[in-house]
Amino acid sequence: MRKILIRLNDVNKIYNGHPVLQHIDLTIEDKDRIGLIGVNGCGKSTLLKIITGQLLPDHITDGDGEIAYSGKTTVGYLEQMSGLDRESTVWAEMRGVFSELLAAEEKMKSLAELLDSGNNSAIEEYHRLQSWFESNDGYNIDVKIKTILGGMGFGEECYDRIISGFSGGEKTRLAIAKLLLEEPNLLILDEPTNHLDFKTIMWLEDYLKDYKGALLIVSHDRYFLDRLCTSICEIERTILTRYKGNYTAYTALKEAAVARQMKEYEMQQKEIAKLEDYIARNQTRASTAKSAQSRMKQLEKIERIEKPLTYHKQARVCFDYDIDPPQQLLQVQDIDISVGEGTMRKTLVENLSFEVRRGEKWGIIGDNGIGKSTLLKELQGILPHKGRVRWTINVKRSYFEQESTNLNPAKTIMQEIHDRVPAWTDLQVRSLLGQVRITGEDVYKQIGVISGGERAKVCFAVMMLERGNVLILDEPTNHLDISMKEVIEEALVDFGGTLLFVSHDRYLLDKVADRILEITANGIRIYQGGFESWLTAEQQRTKDQKTTQSDIKQQSGENIEKPAYRSKQQRAAEAKMRSRKRDLEKLCDKLQEELDRLTNETLKEEIYTNFELMQEKCSRMEEIRQQTDEILEELILLEEELG
Repeated sequence: MRKILIRLNDVNKIYNGHPVLQHIDLTIEDKDRIGLIGVNGCGKSTLLKIITGQLLPDHITDGDGEIAYSGKTTVGYLEQMSGLDRESTVWAEMRGVFSELLAAEEKMKSLAELLDSGNNSAIEEYHRLQSWFESNDGYNIDVKIKTILGGMGFGEECYDRIISGFSGGEKTRLAIAKLLLEEPNLLILDEPTNHLDFKTIMWLEDYLKDYKGALLIVSHDRYFLDRLCTSICEIERTILTRYKGNYTAYTALKEAAVARQMKEYEMQQKEIAKLEDYIARNQTRASTAKSAQSRMKQLEKIERIEKPLTYHKQARVCFDYDIDPPQQLLQVQDIDISVGEGTMRKTLVENLSFEVRRGEKWGIIGDNGIGKSTLLKELQGILPHKGRVRWTINVKRSYFEQESTNLNPAKTIMQEIHDRVPAWTDLQVRSLLGQVRITGEDVYKQIGVISGGERAKVCFAVMMLERGNVLILDEPTNHLDISMKEVIEEALVDFGGTLLFVSHDRYLLDKVADRILEITANGIRIYQGGFESWLTAEQQRTKDQKTTQSDIKQQSGENIEKPAYRSKQQRAAEAKMRSRKRDLEKLCDKLQEELDRLTNETLKEEIYTNFELMQEKCSRMEEIRQQTDEILEELILLEEELG
């Protein structure tokens, strides 16, 4: 039976007289996998802060704004900038999660010393602590920490580093690792895939799929939502609506719901128009005035259906160009990817060669820090490099830079566009900006103070002006909400020119790219198709590598450890070792059986209330553990000898 963790009933939040959230009802149960979506600024973060107690709901009527938590609910919340102890080491920060277990372990050691000295008064407390420690998996603390840190991309070389020395993205990954170790029964993640590379994202997805508690995830990563979520909650016009299924199922359900609502809206509008027309024609005539009054009352009672939002129709991004270049568009030969200058210059990858033909759409991927953005700049001559980059004639490039440095932070959005097309009227500028959903007074905001998503929209408007036949984009969807991502995707799919784009957006890579260029420390690998094609090929390549390594190991074992000829003495020694190995394995099984029996006995009242008998049992259990450890060490040595 599923258990309710949190229930929100008629929750409202108002800022400066404007409602942000209205009549929110939400129940979160222990196995839920909920994706929370909505356009930027719709109230997602506000709702999370209300759920976690950082904000209180506003009360409009008696009994509203009720938030009920079950007695055993524990909440872990990853915000965009989660707090970590900046002066702590990675290892100390992770072990701090288990402070109670570690304190119990230290107490058990002290009690064990008392027991060894003959003081039996500590037996009951030792047994209680030991049972609690084992039931909470205390013996696997370090294994858990290493597993999760490894999955989040932190090797042993990072364990002793001070957290303040890590980048913002690395701190986010550490915050996620710490939350996973805490294992709250409700885990709330706000954009968890930001700053993660593919390998880490896929590891995190696999880990969260088996997570024991409930998940509430705010994300613009549709691939992530598809793999994990069993329901989608959308905040739209201050109202929360819940849909069953993952993100793909939500899109189908939402489309059907919008179509149904639009039909209901249109039917109601026809009915309203019919009533208004009747009232207008009959209310002034004495013979029909009473009937008109009746229609007016009928009109007043109608509960108006709001017109459904259709964002995809409001944004009209389209990348056009004027001339086609030749088929052989770009030749790259033996270039390097290097960063830094002078003596500090470091080469990340050497000898890259590839060719791009007109109309191809290349998605560029690779680990963080491998040089993807650097490659885009080298292709355009912005950064120096070895080798040769040759563009054909009639190429006009348009560049979307991740940091938007092509925009002047001191200008308003309106000025930025006006300065590029001085002959345009304000109406023409507004029309262009309206296509990327920048409207009203927002056009007078300074570039330096707007959000990353708004800057990205301005960049797309600039690219539409430039009319490039080659688009070069560096993480184009990083700061966009889902609806705007879909608009850009459609524009890139429809674009007839050539695309070279760096992205971690797997949905975008799968929908737009027809080739994947993966940058590795050893060079590049090129795949036909989008992200799913790359993933299939990568899984096969990993499988083949393991098979090859296994074959090499087997051959190595046959050639080195098992020579064609062995002397009589060698065969006798090997037989003796195998016999010893079998005896140790049998002994180990017997000791484990005895340990299990003793453990069960110590749970019986007649045993744990008898201090002397309990001491005897505990001492024997400790002897068995020590003996088992010695046997396992010898077995490991024998395995190495026998191969």
